[in-house]
Amino acid sequence: MKTSDGSSALDASVLVLNRMYVAVRVVTVRRAFVMLCRDSAEVIHVDNGAYANYDFETWCELSQFWCEDPSLLAGLDQSDWVRAVRYRIQAPRIIRLLRFDQTPRQTVRLNRRTLFARDGHCCQYCGKPYPHSQLSLDHVTPRSRGGTTCWENVVTCCLHCNSQKGNRTPQEAGMRLQMHPAKPKHNPMLKLQLGNPRYQVWQPFLHQAGYAIDVI
Repeated sequence: MKTSDGSSALDASVLVLNRMYVAVRVVTVRRAFVMLCRDSAEVIHVDNGAYANYDFETWCELSQFWCEDPSLLAGLDQSDWVRAVRYRIQAPRIIRLLRFDQTPRQTVRLNRRTLFARDGHCCQYCGKPYPHSQLSLDHVTPRSRGGTTCWENVVTCCLHCNSQKGNRTPQEAGMRLQMHPAKPKHNPMLKLQLGNPRYQVWQPFLHQAGYAIDVI
């Protein structure tokens, strides 16, 4: 089933908690269903500040109950329902792992997705936004000059500006950075998702985790 933006409900995001209710990562609904079917996780449903725990079988039964009562269905988000062969299932927003106690990392992993999200998918030289396929990673101080691959030395760069800068510093190329690169305190991809009202139920769990969890 499609969401309001045209994407599949199976590609929506689900917050994963460890056994102690601490957020550890974000996965897709598709991955969450796999964990629920294997009985390695349960659904955490939040309603008016209170939350309840459901195993997958019970969650499927509850989804059917909601579908059969129009008055209850009207109060639910209609965008994230997944159609099975004989019934529909509400995509969960939060699941809890039943046999996992590990706490999340306290630093944000540097990769292309998190870097582009930090920089708002804008080239840090010309300042223009670009689709993911037209962006590259640029070392402010080139690696040949001793520059390292770290948050403070890597920026998002369009293909044209990357070619123009070449193996030079911005000063040598006559180019100026839009902003000084810095290590983010929170996962920038997670911050983007929290702008969507459907994920506001994550907030109480994210404060405890420090917003540095991985987004898969």
